[in-house]
Order: sequence, then structure tokens, then C-alpha cells
Amino acid sequence: MPADPTVLRHDDHDEHDEHEEPAHPARRDLLRTGLATGAATALGLAAATGPAAAAPNQPDQADQADRTLTLTGHLPTGCPDFVCLPVEVPDGVREIAVSYSYDKPQVPAGTPGNSCDIGIFDERGTDLGGDGFRGWSGGFRTEFAIARDTATPGYLPGPVNPGTWHIALGPYQVAPQGLDYRVQVTLRFGAPGAEFTPHYPPERARGRGRAWYRGDCHLHTVHSDGRRLPEEVAAGARAAGLDFIVSTDHNTSSSHAVWGPLAGPDLLILPGEEITTRNGHWLALGLEAGRFVDWRYRSRDEEYPRFVRQVHRSGGLVVPAHPYCPYVACQWKFGYEEADAVEVWNGPWTYDDESAVDTWDSRLSVALRGGRSWLPAMGNSDAHSAPQVIGLPHNVVLAEDLTRDAVLDGLRAGRSWLAESATVRLDFTVTGNGRQAGIGEELTVPADAPLDVRLTVSGVPGGTVRFLTDEGQMHQDSLPADGSGTVVWRTTASLAAYVRAEVRHPKADGTPGKGNSMGEDLPWGPMAALTNPIVLRVDEH
Repeated sequence: MPADPTVLRHDDHDEHDEHEEPAHPARRDLLRTGLATGAATALGLAAATGPAAAAPNQPDQADQADRTLTLTGHLPTGCPDFVCLPVEVPDGVREIAVSYSYDKPQVPAGTPGNSCDIGIFDERGTDLGGDGFRGWSGGFRTEFAIARDTATPGYLPGPVNPGTWHIALGPYQVAPQGLDYRVQVTLRFGAPGAEFTPHYPPERARGRGRAWYRGDCHLHTVHSDGRRLPEEVAAGARAAGLDFIVSTDHNTSSSHAVWGPLAGPDLLILPGEEITTRNGHWLALGLEAGRFVDWRYRSRDEEYPRFVRQVHRSGGLVVPAHPYCPYVACQWKFGYEEADAVEVWNGPWTYDDESAVDTWDSRLSVALRGGRSWLPAMGNSDAHSAPQVIGLPHNVVLAEDLTRDAVLDGLRAGRSWLAESATVRLDFTVTGNGRQAGIGEELTVPADAPLDVRLTVSGVPGGTVRFLTDEGQMHQDSLPADGSGTVVWRTTASLAAYVRAEVRHPKADGTPGKGNSMGEDLPWGPMAALTNPIVLRVDEH
């Protein structure tokens, strides 16, 4: 095969001719699929050149036989994050079908092997943030098809217009030997199908007025690397006692158009996307339905702020996801200055969640001691398939009603707490000087006025309650065996810039946790609930 990634071999033949079928690569582990599909425009969206691969123009294109084009090439280590392969699409094509494969040579232990994602852009081009995007499946699928009336999940139905389309390869890991790819593009001729009609979800459900609403804001379906159908996700959300969810498939908006019939008076469904760059993942929550957010950049390209602005213009939220996730390209490198919240708890509690909470708390201390704005915490399941649990964890947000804008406003303001399930309930307040504040609110009082911090909780048998301020943990108490109780602690605004609460499970084996930096045993286990802070201000008058 050619050594240069911009040199292709095009084999053009009728579909009924004999040709080698592509070898379908094994799917990667579910937690790794689709996680590193970013691109660096500074490195360039390399457009492969070579002879045009087009079906010949004929007077009656509908009578043409289907044609299959075979594109092959070699990508060396250090190739661009994206390699775009041009395909000339003539008049009369009703469907484009694509399949691909690539080699996986043996590599030494600790050396990255080959992994290559795939997507497609139509005749409108491959410009970053442009209109040409028609779908992405990462490394989860080996084939897909697009027609006017239908498309493989992850891809957008719509017109198959003539012009230069591009197959986009995303070689996010390339072995020392390089990566040999083989892409087959089948052009099927005939009359186009009916126009596709999207069914977007409504922006309002039947709420309870101003109330606490539960929602999971990070979920995947078969439209990216999940194995659950959208209807299974909606059913799982209802079973988990959730009031709302956000659809966040990787790098595509295709699922937005199918959620309409699955929403209802009891379940608000918001469109979103997980943008998976090479330098971390972020959630765009509450997108305009059908709106795609590009992911093809690195932190050094300085393109991230552009797409933050895109999300903010529509009233959506920007949330860095699992910032300490150990998988390739997951660690967050874009900073937090333009974020609206940060996901500190992702799925079942692990050591990277501990790191995320510690970092969030440190930033919280610096911000509130300096009188600056602070970044709310979020928790989401990131569930892809069974046995991953929808709603473990989720957010409990105080919203004026069960609507898109009200839910996003509550999350943006930090009027929320994180729960592992709907069985966990809590109420957290600070009272003093004749005033009271709740989660995400501020209480301004004289510096030395006594303040009572009160947490009432249920659903965590034998759990441990922790109160933390900018000085660290200041109080700890245990819950009884039935998991219900009230813990009260007294402080002042002169001693605490904020106070937040954690509720932890006991260790599974009943033993203390591992020692902290002082060599002391920690008596708590995984997180059961975590609140955003109540901010305490000193009244200077």
C-alpha cells in the first residue's frame, strides 16, 4: 500500500462484481469506545488526493447499477488527527453505504496499537463547525448508510446531493508500523425516499412548580457507542425515578430527532452531546434540537472558546466530563474558566471521582475566599449498556418548573445536589441571624453570628455525614442503621466561606478506609450524596 496517507488506490466496480469483503475489526471495550475522537485543526484536516472516484454521468442515473469504490491507504505514526478521503457523488444516488477495516499489528507491551474512527461529511465540506457534518460513529461501527429518509444511528438522514463528499478517518492511535486502512463506498442509485421528519422532544413536561427534580445528564444510546436503544434509556430513566434526562451521544446530534415520542408529561428529555476531543470530553447540555457541536480540535488550537460560545448562545451548559478518567484522551486540558459546571462524579464511585471532588473543592475554596463566582458540581451515570445503571448517580436540582430553561438555570446556579439513587433524600440548610439559606444560595450575616448547619438525610444505612468548608472537614457524624437522621453543627461566617455536605457509605467490608496523608484511617466508603455549597458572606455594615 502507498506510504503517503494522501495517496489512495481507488478500485471502481459494479456491486455485483466479485470483490474482497472488508474484515470487520473487533469492537473495543465499551468504556473505551468513542473516547478519543478529537481532531486538531492546527494539524490540518488532511484531504486525501488522487483520481476522482465517481460513477460516470449517464442520461438516466436511476437505471445505473450500484457501484462500489474501494479506497486504501497507509497512515504513518504522527499523521493528522483526521484524514479526509474525497468521494465524488454523481446525480441520482439515493443512498451512500460505507464499510471500513484497518490492520492491527502486534505491538510491544505498553505501546499503543491501531485504533481508527470513522464519520462522513457531505458536499458542503469539512470546515470546522461547518454545515457538512452528516454523522460519526467513532470506532463503534464498521459500516453505515445514509439516505434521504433514513440513516444508521449516529448519522443524519437527508438529501444525497451530488458533489464531493468526504469519508473522515480519525486515527487516534497508530502503531509504530503505521495503519493500513480499507474503505468501501457503495453508491446506490434510484429515486430518493420520502423526506425525513424529525421528532424532537418538547421543552416542557408536567412539573410540580418550584420543586426538586431528579435528572441524569450524561447518557449514551446506539446513536454513538451505547448498546441501549433510546426507548430503553427512557424506560430506564423512568424506572430510576428520574424527572429529566439529557441525551449526550458522542460527537453527533442524530438521536435528537427520535426522542419526541419517548418524552412525556412524566419525563423531560433535553438534547445534548458529548464532545470528545483529544484533550478531554465535555457535555453540551440543552442544545437546540438537531444542533451539532464540533469536536475536531485540541486545547492548543484555541477553538474550544468558539464552541463554548455556540452552546451559550442557545442557552445551553458547558460541563467538563470525568476530568480524571484514565482512558486515552479523557483528561481535561481546556481549563474551567468558561465552564458552567463540572462533572465530579461519573458512574460508580472510583478513585478518579475522589480526585475530581478534591480538585473541585480546592477551586471552590480559592474562588469563594476571593469573592469570585464558583463552579457547581454535577454527577451523572455515563451509562452505555447493562449492567451500567441509569441514574447512578444523578442530579437533584431546584427548578421553578420541569422545563428546559428552568432545569438548566438551576444547574447553572448550583441549586443542586448529587445522589446515587432516588432512595437517597436530604435537606441541607444554614440558619442564623433570623435568616436561612439552602444549597447554592448565599447567607449574609454578621461575622460572628452563630450559624446552625443542618442536614436531614435518609436512605444511607450506617452512613457517615461530613461537613466541609474552605478549611476542610470540620464535622463528622454517623447515621443509624436505618439510614435516617439529622446532623447539626454550629459555625460562623468568620470561620467558613462556605459549607457543603457529603454522605458516605460505610466500607463494604466494615473496615476503615485507607489512611490519609497523616496516616489516619478514614472511616467512610463510597459517596452516597454530595451537595453544592451554601455560601456564607460577612455583612460589612
